Amino acid sequence: MLNTPEGYRSGFVALVGRPNVGKSTLLNKLVGQKVAIMSDKPQTTRHKIHSVLTRNDAQMVFLDTPGIHKPRHKLGEYMVDVALGALKEVDVALFLVEASEAPGPGDQYIAEQLKGIKTPVFLMLNKVDLIQREAVLERILQYKDLLPFAEVIPVSALAGENVERLIDTIIKYLPEGPQYYPADMVTDRPERFIMAEIIREKVLHLTSEEIPHSVAVVVEQIKERNNGVVAVSAVIYTERDSQKAILIGKGGNMLKEVGRRSREEIENLLGSKVFLELWVKVKKDWRNKMTDIRNFGFTKED
Repeated sequence: MLNTPEGYRSGFVALVGRPNVGKSTLLNKLVGQKVAIMSDKPQTTRHKIHSVLTRNDAQMVFLDTPGIHKPRHKLGEYMVDVALGALKEVDVALFLVEASEAPGPGDQYIAEQLKGIKTPVFLMLNKVDLIQREAVLERILQYKDLLPFAEVIPVSALAGENVERLIDTIIKYLPEGPQYYPADMVTDRPERFIMAEIIREKVLHLTSEEIPHSVAVVVEQIKERNNGVVAVSAVIYTERDSQKAILIGKGGNMLKEVGRRSREEIENLLGSKVFLELWVKVKKDWRNKMTDIRNFGFTKED
């Protein structure tokens, strides 16, 4: 831990909510750069992503958790366990909901889980830029019936509206403590993990229906060549031969496009030229096999 001035505050903040309400978008806006993958498809986040925001007066470690939902396979059970487990180890919990939607069964379920913790819970109404002010006030009243929230903050994660206010409010709830990470660090995830998530994000963007959620990506090798080019070899796993055929595409076109988009972003991440080699392999029904789930990097410690 690093030396910090007297009165310095630090702590952990969890983002929870139903799938696809904008948690990853808000996380990226909070820390000022992309650390979590974004998609319009639900259940994009599978791991608990640790991201760091450091200021002169405080350091916040954010945990972007998988969306809490009714699981349909063992991977889904793992994702929900990770999300609920994160609530036990934080100083503030941000319950993110869509301002355009009334509380549903999923929100009620999450609120029930939050009732059992002592952590201050903020109600975060996201996408307030898409509805009228009167509707925002009505929605706040509906959600306040679910839980006694410590704070209610309307935001637009995409536009950055009220994000600075949110940061200032979080700091007030953090205890005095040390700086856990260096000031220039934005995530504790290794580059190998981030590369795999970048590749998975491109698959999410380019495919539809059952493909996105059946995919796991493993970066098998990273090697810097003499000419300064970084060679990256990764495998995209899916559950069925038919899915593999879609991922490869006619004449390999789909896989080439996934590779092109991934390579460009990985080059930005590393600041160097990248040679990216992608393979597609079938691992039948891997989301229901705990051995495969662990082999693909999902652990309770995530």
